[in-house]
Amino acid sequence: MADEPLTLQSSLAGLSKRDWLAAVAELCEEDGYFEPLGKRHFAAFIEREPTLLVSFETIQGMHALSDRAQPLGWEMVEARNWSHLCLASDGDTWFRDKAVHGYFDRLIDDGFFDEFETVLFYGAGPCGYAAAAYSVASPGARVLAIQPQATLDPRVTEWDPRFTDMRMQDFTSRYGYAPDMLDAADHAYVLYDPREALDAMHAALFTRPNVTKLRMRFMGDALQTDLLEMEQWVPLLGAAADGSLDAASFATAYRARRDYRPYLRNLLNALDYDDRDGLMEMLCRNVAERIGGRRFVNRLAQLEKARGEG
Repeated sequence: MADEPLTLQSSLAGLSKRDWLAAVAELCEEDGYFEPLGKRHFAAFIEREPTLLVSFETIQGMHALSDRAQPLGWEMVEARNWSHLCLASDGDTWFRDKAVHGYFDRLIDDGFFDEFETVLFYGAGPCGYAAAAYSVASPGARVLAIQPQATLDPRVTEWDPRFTDMRMQDFTSRYGYAPDMLDAADHAYVLYDPREALDAMHAALFTRPNVTKLRMRFMGDALQTDLLEMEQWVPLLGAAADGSLDAASFATAYRARRDYRPYLRNLLNALDYDDRDGLMEMLCRNVAERIGGRRFVNRLAQLEKARGEG
């Protein structure tokens, strides 16, 4: 480890797994704690202001998504001075572990969540499932789940072939079926791309009076990464926590996609596949005039030539 004292601004990238875990534990010591939960999970808590973010993340995701190889939730500690409880897994486990169940049981018994004015559960994909499932531990909490699975119980979601290796896991016992666990939530938000069929089918299972489903059409299957790259992740969590997030405010924030090249490429590909030449020409002209891009400039020239204007 470096001689300089660790802070939340320190980069943990490049550390061995053992040193990385030690560094995370050290950073939580002053205002919180670090607790291993069995062989594949841990909890890391940092206490700040009375808004608590409970994020579910994977160790691999932290290294891939954070330049500092830190929990994403630490961005909210820095940006908003929120308190943060990180539940982390080594690989995708959907947090189906008795040690995790027992940990949340202890939090409930200790009245941990009662100490905070606002509680937001967050996760994406398998971690989105966990955020919804464990939110029942804090009645009245808000939940933001990106592309969550509802369950991997094959009796319910046998149509999803992506995670067949997890079908032996028990998704029927405590903290099991994620949509039902949202009944005690103040409100939940589920983000997905409706063109991703399996994600959309899981999202449909979350239909509840206290659930708002927010569509990110043409964005693909890595929405958390897209939100981070569009710099909309921190504002989105802020709006979810204070209850101001709704379809209208999300649509305004989502306009950031107009300058986001992966989205624009996906949209172009979809229009091309559907032979929508007129709309493709409008898109290419708009993008070429605003932000450039060889692909859009060249495609515009091809479309104009095809109708005799080249």
